[in-house]
Amino acid sequence: MDFDPNAASATDSGLFGLPHGPQDSHVHVLGVPFAATTSYRAGTSHAPEAILAASRQVDLFDLRFGRPYERGIWMAPIDAEIARWNDEARALAAPLILKGGAEYDPGDDPGDDPGDGDAETAARVDAFADAVAERVRAFFDERLDAGHLPVLIGGDHSTPLGAIAACAARFPGLGILQFDAHADLRPAYEGFRRSHASILDNVLREVDGVARLVQVGIRDLCEQEFDAIQSDPRIDAVFGHDMAAARFDGRVTELARETIALLPDTVYVTFDVDGLDPTLCPNTGTPVPGGLLWDEAMVWLTALAESGKRVVGLDLNEVRAGPEGDPDGTSWDAIVGARLLYRLIGAALA
Repeated sequence: MDFDPNAASATDSGLFGLPHGPQDSHVHVLGVPFAATTSYRAGTSHAPEAILAASRQVDLFDLRFGRPYERGIWMAPIDAEIARWNDEARALAAPLILKGGAEYDPGDDPGDDPGDGDAETAARVDAFADAVAERVRAFFDERLDAGHLPVLIGGDHSTPLGAIAACAARFPGLGILQFDAHADLRPAYEGFRRSHASILDNVLREVDGVARLVQVGIRDLCEQEFDAIQSDPRIDAVFGHDMAAARFDGRVTELARETIALLPDTVYVTFDVDGLDPTLCPNTGTPVPGGLLWDEAMVWLTALAESGKRVVGLDLNEVRAGPEGDPDGTSWDAIVGARLLYRLIGAALA
């Protein structure tokens, strides 16, 4: 293939300006434009197309990870049916979110109490999320069968449930490395069992084969989630104040290496961009002060690459494509997201 990695990308080229198709790519990327339960600032459903557009400005030679593009990186066409599911589910969810959440216990059946209508509506939203999870799992299963590295771009953080399930089924004893400001361990949030705030609770409750969850950057969580971290031996958390102490003491690399050593040999990486300092992705749905500076995040990814762990799948979530959800890739969030995605892929391939 006649391709110049030093040349400018064509406007209609693939992810990172690459000419690869699925047959000549080791890395297969799925954009999932689903963000039905976004509870604060909407727009992350536009992230896959915005990151695709911004990625064409990323230089392919990487000072940390070399030439990840040489393995082949291909992004599947964005699924229009998932986009339709998102629109329908969001229309159902928005009124419940606006009034502070569904008025029911997520364990109740419709018909149990005066919140019946809310329960039914929330269940319909969850059903859309389950359909997304099935679609995502099918993509990941197929790619894992073929020996590819599957990658997901959300959407909100509910989107990787099917991806993690596929990887855990293929690699029992899987470890999850989560970068996030939030623990995402609520059994449900605002009445939605498949909330973006519940993804890791969903995983730990429902996905067999997950042996360990290592969380990095947690600094905004409820007491119920804190209790879950303290009581579940599968969970290790590096809180925001732990990272700050390491920064001030000059121990960032040491902390990263020690923490990643807690993971099993096979790892799935889930990266919510609100784990970063909000100057990097200021428009993300629920930004929180503090977090990983860019070069600190790269220290963590380098430690992962050097650890000898095998990354079998990964996702990048919660990139909000500008104040109006603009998908043209010119927002700062999309620019950072595209570069972070390339570094995540580079670390995984290393």
